[in-house]
Amino acid sequence: MSLIRLNHVKKSFAGKEGQVDAVVDVNLAVEKGEIFGIVGYSGAGKSTLIRLLNGLETATAGEVLVGDQNVAQLKGKELRAYRKNAGMVFQHFNLLWSRTVEENILLPLEIAGYPAAERQKRAIELIQLVGLEGRENAYPSQLSGGQKQRVGIARAVANQPAILLCDEATSALDPQTTDEVLELLVDINRKLQLTIVLITHEMHVIRKICHKVAVMEKGRIVETGTVGEVFRNPQEEVTKRFVHQELLPEEYNETSQEYLIENYAQGDIIQLHFQGEQAKKPVISQAIKKYDIDINVLQGKLQQTQDGSFGTLVVQIVGNQNERAKAIEFFKEKGVGMEVLHHE
Repeated sequence: MSLIRLNHVKKSFAGKEGQVDAVVDVNLAVEKGEIFGIVGYSGAGKSTLIRLLNGLETATAGEVLVGDQNVAQLKGKELRAYRKNAGMVFQHFNLLWSRTVEENILLPLEIAGYPAAERQKRAIELIQLVGLEGRENAYPSQLSGGQKQRVGIARAVANQPAILLCDEATSALDPQTTDEVLELLVDINRKLQLTIVLITHEMHVIRKICHKVAVMEKGRIVETGTVGEVFRNPQEEVTKRFVHQELLPEEYNETSQEYLIENYAQGDIIQLHFQGEQAKKPVISQAIKKYDIDINVLQGKLQQTQDGSFGTLVVQIVGNQNERAKAIEFFKEKGVGMEVLHHE
């Protein structure tokens, strides 16, 4: 049985212009030990969804099940006990500025009533876990953004929760620091076998560490699957936009596509999609040797996910029409995904 199960969950709010449905008929399952990503643009409903998971919001309808508990029905002491079992990492760290690194990490242990000696031992373990040795007595104002988030993560796992919820945990960080924090989350997931649910608007975060992903739009989950499946074969338009943003070069857009067609009008312009073992095979050089064609690589990008490599190349194929057609069929036979952008 899945550790987290959402069954026909709905959350509505009263607005000035009537009812606002922030989460609409969401069904979701997260397995124990998974890193599960929820991605969507601003206003998609993902923040409301994670607040339903930690009990900060109560579902209007449906079930929010974590283990054998229905979070939507918990109140008072039971809800407070549940929240100890659901660690939370925030976008803007939420540290106490008057406390040192060690004291911030000790806070949830103090609230939980751990004996002083046990608290101290646990704090040392957590400081080592998140790589903050030597910074124990520093205050948040003396830390970088990445170090602050490491404190936030240590504090979130202090009570040894069953799940860790991350609310845009890397959005306030620069790209290099983002990658460092993501690597830390992967390390914690592996060492502690901790189930992680994170929400983000960045497909880079999903690609980098998640095993599965759900795509949200207008309060609904419109697509879900393993990260590999979603990257290989996105179904919904919003998913395709996310995937293309991640797999195509940053400068690639409709304007650059028009530029390529205008300046490389001879032959065919093909967008090739590689995944898994295909990304390691020299299919382009094989096609050049096999057929009387030339292939000019115009743009490309290769990325890594938790379950393999993915990449996109935009190429120009030059030669007579019959040979070009054979090369395109060859790519299809090799299982390479493709889209013809221009045909002479």
